[in-house]
Amino acid sequence: MDLMKNKLIDFYLNGSFHVAFSALAMTQMTYYLCHIPFDYNVSIMVFAGTLASYNFIKFSSLWYRKKSELSPKFKGIFFISLIALAVATVTFFSISLKAQLTTIALGLLSILYAVPLGNNLPNLRNAAGIKVYVVCFSWAGVSLLIPAFNAGLDFSLDIFIKFVQRFLLCFIIMGVFEIVDLQFDSSKLRTLPQVWGERKTKIIVSLLLIPFYVIEFFKVGFQPIQAWNNLFIVLLTLVFIAYASPKRSKFFTLFWVESVPIIWWLIVVFQGNAFVLE
Repeated sequence: MDLMKNKLIDFYLNGSFHVAFSALAMTQMTYYLCHIPFDYNVSIMVFAGTLASYNFIKFSSLWYRKKSELSPKFKGIFFISLIALAVATVTFFSISLKAQLTTIALGLLSILYAVPLGNNLPNLRNAAGIKVYVVCFSWAGVSLLIPAFNAGLDFSLDIFIKFVQRFLLCFIIMGVFEIVDLQFDSSKLRTLPQVWGERKTKIIVSLLLIPFYVIEFFKVGFQPIQAWNNLFIVLLTLVFIAYASPKRSKFFTLFWVESVPIIWWLIVVFQGNAFVLE
């Protein structure tokens, strides 16, 4: 059964609600791991900004070229994206200057990701071999640096270690996405499986789970329970890596694989150790 044929599920996933919840979950993990107070404005901005930016990256050309022929689904996504952009803009002015400057820098990176640099220069999304690194850097920056800087933390060695761990998790997840997307991606993109092959990509991202896990022990304020939590995430991600194939449906990545950060956060929530948007 192809769940993407369900209109509600299709709207939820293609409207970028799930990926926005995933970014929100990773932001909540920053509050927990960095021992900083929960902030509504940052959390709302991350959720709304992720939803809006993902939709504009995916559908901006469609909205521009065929605005008079849009289906109700794409019209709905367009208006929700406008509302999300407005909400993200309002909350932006409620965060600290350092967090604002970081947001602007990451926002410019998102624009370069979507907009061509020139007539002969593609956007970063279509630049050969660059996409995965831009996405991982952006996710780590949005979910870690913005809430950390807003709370008054400096870019210390501990923040760098957390940034590397966050980057690795995103890179591993992106590897699974790109294996499934082999059936759709242009060969010019030089994605991980296009360069290394499906089998080598699985081996590489599986091995990267080792430093992702080990890094936890070098963090300031290391909590033994988090080592067990991360072990569960490692095992779950290994299952997704093993199951990944160009034959899998988009639902596999858009819902299940994208749920890894959400599950990571929910584990902590159920243990009573994290904020629940209180």
